Amino acid sequence: MDNLDQLEQQSVYILREAFRHFERLCMLWSIGKDSTVLLWLARKAFFGHVPFPLVHIDTSYKIPEMITYRDKLAMEYKLTMIVGQNEAVLKAGRTFPATQNLPDGDPNKISRLECCGYLKREALTNTLNGSWPRKRLNLKTGTYEPDADKEAYHGVIVGARADEEGSRSKERYFSPRDKNNLWDVGEQPPEFWNQFKTDYAPGTHVRIHPLLDWTELHIWEYIKREKIPTVSLYYDQGSGTRYRSLGCAPCQAPIQSHAKNVDDIIAELKSGKLKNIAERSGRLQDGKHGLEELRRDGYM
Repeated sequence: MDNLDQLEQQSVYILREAFRHFERLCMLWSIGKDSTVLLWLARKAFFGHVPFPLVHIDTSYKIPEMITYRDKLAMEYKLTMIVGQNEAVLKAGRTFPATQNLPDGDPNKISRLECCGYLKREALTNTLNGSWPRKRLNLKTGTYEPDADKEAYHGVIVGARADEEGSRSKERYFSPRDKNNLWDVGEQPPEFWNQFKTDYAPGTHVRIHPLLDWTELHIWEYIKREKIPTVSLYYDQGSGTRYRSLGCAPCQAPIQSHAKNVDDIIAELKSGKLKNIAERSGRLQDGKHGLEELRRDGYM
């Protein structure tokens, strides 16, 4: 097997182990390249069927093309598609985009990191534990309806890669969280020789990371090999820019790039042009320690 085959088989194994050991299992889908590769692997692992729900946390600030792409694939693949949202904060306008024009020092002004805490971390935690309403895609009508299922998800599959960002390099394939969904970096189980701890106490929240050993280049090489459909925002549309990592529209910036297709991106990555530029450098909310703080508190 070549390197991609080995990575694929390892990820398929992790997905099947997760399905075997966790009755209440779901997979997070951010619509980006990594979680879309993860979705593709899940369909391979279970012969074209994904036997657990996909969960998307909708901040309401995604670029519209991303939501269109999400629903198109969900309908085409007949996915159990669940959407969660912090409706109260959005209704109250307590977000960075809604308050960014307020003067500095105004107590009502919300920072990017605070906004992520509300729209991503809190929405994710409460969607996973079932305390906030969820919406489910009706595959017959193509519309989202209230989800009658209120039970918590205890196993959560995530498309995190160790090379993408510093805090993710500290993860395990099977990474437990405490009862409040918090991540204690120092309390992660050892994982030697493909031996994974899966026998947690009932109700333990565990994050599962099948893509942990993949790199950005592996992801794009696999997308090319498998002909996986991706959002066009990753490619230069003629402006000389493209997005390398996708998030909320007000908090992401494109990179200078003339890569117009998958082959161009692979060549760009191999050239070393982006070697000293962080993959998430366009995600303006990360800041100095932003993402690790969010992840310690329960975010992806």
